[in-house]
Amino acid sequence: MAEPKEESFLDDIEEAAAEERDLAESDSGDARPGSADQPHLKEGDELDALRAERDALRDKFMRALAEAENARKRADKDRREAENYGGARFARDMLPVHDNLKRALETITDEQRASAAALVEGIELTLRELLNVFAKHGITVIDPKPGEPFDPRHHEAMFEAPVPGTTAGEIIQVSAQGFMLHDRILRPAKVGVSSNKAAT
Repeated sequence: MAEPKEESFLDDIEEAAAEERDLAESDSGDARPGSADQPHLKEGDELDALRAERDALRDKFMRALAEAENARKRADKDRREAENYGGARFARDMLPVHDNLKRALETITDEQRASAAALVEGIELTLRELLNVFAKHGITVIDPKPGEPFDPRHHEAMFEAPVPGTTAGEIIQVSAQGFMLHDRILRPAKVGVSSNKAAT
């Protein structure tokens, strides 16, 4: 008598499982896009959401690309400036060496030049080599001459004086040469400027 009960019990279990499967399939069918109740609404919403997400991602990508390009340009500019102007402080500290060598040559008399020709030649060679090193690193000399107009971009007026035969703003004396580092002033030339209002 136990066997018919067991078969009936198994049949009940299979029936319950089949009902649960049917119910699950029915629920999932209702939620599926394109169902009878909402044939195209959910599918359209999902498409709009995907398009919005695509546009947002594209915007983020373009912004990231622009930021990366700007960062690359800034890094390239910083690198160029470091190469061109990184040694400006050292170069500025070397200018007095140039001034002293030039001053030494200007104060040598003909008699001293004749008696110490080798020493004078050594000073001249040292100054020439220093100028070659300056040129190699983009340092050029600003060498104004008396009679030239004063240029505040390249010259520094140390004094003014009413010198006859000159006009206001005319260079009358050069105290020290100036220097440029590429396109930047390393040191302006130090000059004296005429304060005359008109030529006399």
